[in-house]
Amino acid sequence: MKALLKFAPGDGHVDVRDVDEPICRDDQVKIEVAFCGVCGTDLHVLHDTFRNYPPVILGHELSGTVVETGPQARSVPIGQRVAVLGATTVTCGECEHCRSGYFIFCARRRGMGHGVNGGFARYVAARPDQLYRIPDGMTLEEGALSEPFAAIVQAVLEIGRVTAGETAVVSGPGPMGLLCLKLLVAQGVTAIVAGTAADRERLEAARRFGAAAVVNVESDDLAGTVREATAGRGVDVAFECAGHPASVRGCLESLRPMGRHIQVAICGRDINFEIDRIFYKQLTIAGSVCYTANTWARMFELFCGSVRHAGRCRLAHAAHHGLAARVRPGVESPVAESAPLPRVSKRQRRRRSTMRR
Repeated sequence: MKALLKFAPGDGHVDVRDVDEPICRDDQVKIEVAFCGVCGTDLHVLHDTFRNYPPVILGHELSGTVVETGPQARSVPIGQRVAVLGATTVTCGECEHCRSGYFIFCARRRGMGHGVNGGFARYVAARPDQLYRIPDGMTLEEGALSEPFAAIVQAVLEIGRVTAGETAVVSGPGPMGLLCLKLLVAQGVTAIVAGTAADRERLEAARRFGAAAVVNVESDDLAGTVREATAGRGVDVAFECAGHPASVRGCLESLRPMGRHIQVAICGRDINFEIDRIFYKQLTIAGSVCYTANTWARMFELFCGSVRHAGRCRLAHAAHHGLAARVRPGVESPVAESAPLPRVSKRQRRRRSTMRR
């Protein structure tokens, strides 16, 4: 089969190559991949700024259909549509992080797309515990957004602990920022989305997705918009999804006293900001990296509820409006259905990503 392969260490060394189809072990199922999302981590693997173990097939945001089961995995029906939690492919299962559910911090962990073969191929193999059934009424295309959305579920519901009636700033209307907005709106949170002039189309999408206001920080005043929207109080919570120093500072400035800052994006560099602002406002600062298995279970409860009640947490608009680049592996080769892999700047290539996906 054809696959997008990181075939050697170093910058680049990624190509579509002929590889063997995965063997379905006794405790695994074989999945025909329908869609696989292009993540920033894939770009870091491309440029060797994220740990990887070539030769390895890229891709970890995937959905597909079960086509074969091993003798110890017969509980999974042939033909079942699934999303795949690729991050748990290799873990020790014994360290404090694995035992507490925070497998993402396991020192021995290797996930799909960087440590073991991933989803930019016709087929992939996985254990049943890595599979989540896609509910009826939800498309495979939406299912491929499960992995990034799980990271947002953790950031918004488990770390941010938002409640209906709160106000929020989402800084950075990229894929993660817009998914963050969709979940905030579904939870009854009033959200202001900030971006730059380059984000014009994504800011328009944010307005369609339910943002109370959108701000181009290059021409408009984010602080003024926040003051107007909150009667001068400041927002309850800010989600930094851009990974830019000015964005971090804008989030901290937007918060009310005793507000909460959630760092969703990687900055990849040292930044300068007024640390006394944290002291005087008594702010809570937290990072949110990836998710747990419990997060995935919670996410699929949200999906099922959205399908039953036509809820506002559906991801169809996100997929259909090109919010994320997607690849649908074809019979002969992976075919890009959205934008091709963007080129990473020299500055970005120098950053060393610490996100453990």
